Amino acid sequence: MSGRGVNKVILVGRLGNDPEGRVSQSGSAMTNLSLATTRSWKDQQGERQEKTEWHSVVLFGRIAEVAQEYLRKGSQVYIEGRLQMRKWQDKSGYDRYTTEVIGNTMQMIGGKGDEYRQGSYSSHAQASEVGTETPQTDHSNLPRLEDDSDSWPF
Repeated sequence: MSGRGVNKVILVGRLGNDPEGRVSQSGSAMTNLSLATTRSWKDQQGERQEKTEWHSVVLFGRIAEVAQEYLRKGSQVYIEGRLQMRKWQDKSGYDRYTTEVIGNTMQMIGGKGDEYRQGSYSSHAQASEVGTETPQTDHSNLPRLEDDSDSWPF
């Protein structure tokens, strides 16, 4: 590498609520997702432990429109993107900082009862490519997730 850094995030998780869509200042579609990822392990006593992390994901353009149309609370989704820190001011005028994942690839992962078809969507795809069922990236080496929906936090 030529001294440039790498800023890549890959998440597979479930939505904690329905996507929140709006229009950005530039006029393009924008969608916010709250994505939960849970890891589990056995502690020194052999007891199963879990920790759920919540991630703020922001999508733009056609990928944001697809997320608004097809994703719902509890939907499982694969997201690729980059981390970005954003500074904003609260109502009292204090500076606040938020770390977000800016998603550029999304794959809906269907399961029992999911009402959408599986598909891969990229913010770089042409309009005619969006909605194809051919993945943009080979995800065959991803670990299979257990369907333990009784332990989900939502």
